[in-house]
Amino acid sequence: MDIFSLVSLLGGLAFFLYGMQVMSDGLEKSSNGKLNRNLKKVTQNKIVSILFGAGLAVAVQSSSAVSVMLIGLVNSGILEFGQTICILLGSNVGTTLTSWILSLASINSSVLWINFLKPENFSPLFALVGIIMIMFGKKENRKNIGTTLLGFAVLMYGMEMMSSSMEPLSEMPEFVNLLTTFNNPLLALLIGTVFTGIIQSSAASVAILQALSMSGGITYGMAIPIIMGQNIGTSATALISSVGVKKNAKKVAFVHFAMKIVGTAICLVPFCIGNAVFRWSFTDKNISPVMIAVVHTIFNVVTTAIMVPFTKQIEAATNKIISDKEKEDLPSVILDDRLLKIPTMAVRKSFDSVVDMCMLSKDALFKAMKLLDNFDEKHAAEVSKMESRIDLFEDQLGTYMMKLSKIALSDADSKTVSEVLHTIDDFERIGDYAVNLVKVGRELYEKKDSFSADANREIAKLAEAITEILNITSEAFEKSDLGIASSVEPLEQVIDKLIFEIKRNHNARLRSGNCSKELGFALSDLLTCYERVSDHCSNIAVAVIESRHGTFDTHEYLNTVKNQESGDFKRKFKLYDEKFSLT
Repeated sequence: MDIFSLVSLLGGLAFFLYGMQVMSDGLEKSSNGKLNRNLKKVTQNKIVSILFGAGLAVAVQSSSAVSVMLIGLVNSGILEFGQTICILLGSNVGTTLTSWILSLASINSSVLWINFLKPENFSPLFALVGIIMIMFGKKENRKNIGTTLLGFAVLMYGMEMMSSSMEPLSEMPEFVNLLTTFNNPLLALLIGTVFTGIIQSSAASVAILQALSMSGGITYGMAIPIIMGQNIGTSATALISSVGVKKNAKKVAFVHFAMKIVGTAICLVPFCIGNAVFRWSFTDKNISPVMIAVVHTIFNVVTTAIMVPFTKQIEAATNKIISDKEKEDLPSVILDDRLLKIPTMAVRKSFDSVVDMCMLSKDALFKAMKLLDNFDEKHAAEVSKMESRIDLFEDQLGTYMMKLSKIALSDADSKTVSEVLHTIDDFERIGDYAVNLVKVGRELYEKKDSFSADANREIAKLAEAITEILNITSEAFEKSDLGIASSVEPLEQVIDKLIFEIKRNHNARLRSGNCSKELGFALSDLLTCYERVSDHCSNIAVAVIESRHGTFDTHEYLNTVKNQESGDFKRKFKLYDEKFSLT
């Protein structure tokens, strides 16, 4: 074996890891977020959770990536720690699929259709079909499937390169002598753990072991402890990722590592004792890639089967080891970068955070509106705190969206990101106007001023319209309902009409001496707040509608609506005009 064989080995590993990443991205996008929906629902049942974890590991081709994602979900408050245990167990089983696919490379047969099962024979066809789907596919899902096929072909090419580079090893006396050190199960376990921890992928580590087994010299006695070590080593990624997260999220990394250790102890100790007593003959026989896949699967399935009945006890023990009784001083909003490993999940969490921001902005304005008639300094301070939290939402969401926009996303996720970017500023401004309303209420309270009975009646009617537009806007955004969103603009036009009439009536009262100039300033500030709030509601509704069309030209859309004045627009405008009439 010369320097070129080493370069070929490293190059094969690079192709393997890159192919795995490409295939993972394609699978994740083609799933269209289906694996990430209704998380809390699937975690209510152990079996469903295990199947979900297995499916997720198949989609991302890595139990390490699943564990990192779960740390992010717990850290973000989407899942509780206890809900992740069965998902972790399932991901350990799901990640064994890769080793089964790679084991097909060892097939030898003169029968054409059986020989065709070898990845080196069918992966070029996958690459051809994949590139055709990417280049000529019009639908995004077809392109994603093509990316998956192409990623698999690259992965298999890397595997073939590694296998070819290791063929000369069987003829090297130095390598044969080195393999004898693997006969020590503890040393073999350590080698598997350390190597997998370094490359942070048990699938790649197992693939290298399979490639090595094709050259001969790897026995069952060597491979079994190495495989168990590889399973321990894959938890290194989660342990590294748990630095700087909440204690509840640290538990995910700890239990992932602890279950690997316990599973290895349960399986390796009986194996070593049994081999010492009975001297099993198979341990000295060379192991094939297929049997490596078998051992890898049996270990994870047995470990999962043993631990599933004790998930409650595992959760309780972990809670005792990592106590989180002390209150942690962390930001109110957490958008964890770990979720970027699964972009669809990150997009979903971001959208949910904007929904929270939307509700907070609406509640802040409603609370501020009440202070106009019954001012209270305590409630005024609450509005100020709510506005500060809204600012925190905007700051974190804006930063997170920029990170997401740099990642390759599905069309649906890209539209959601654009919708979020086009609405967070509007929600933040609504919070600002809530604070401005508090100032109006404080001014009236301190000066002991009050509007006339007619002005109060008109303001109350306008407040009803503002309440209505905020409610339908928040509902339209949360549900992404185009029908509800289309009702916002007609109501916004009615609110503009109301504000114009109130200003006109105020000028008439001012001329007749029924209102003072000082109250006129307060009324002007109040009407400005309400008008701006309705404008921002209009912007949000337009973003909901336009996100479905992939364009965000708000002015063009509004001009089109106003100029065309469709029958639906006229009907809704008339209904709102009658409902909120001042007469």
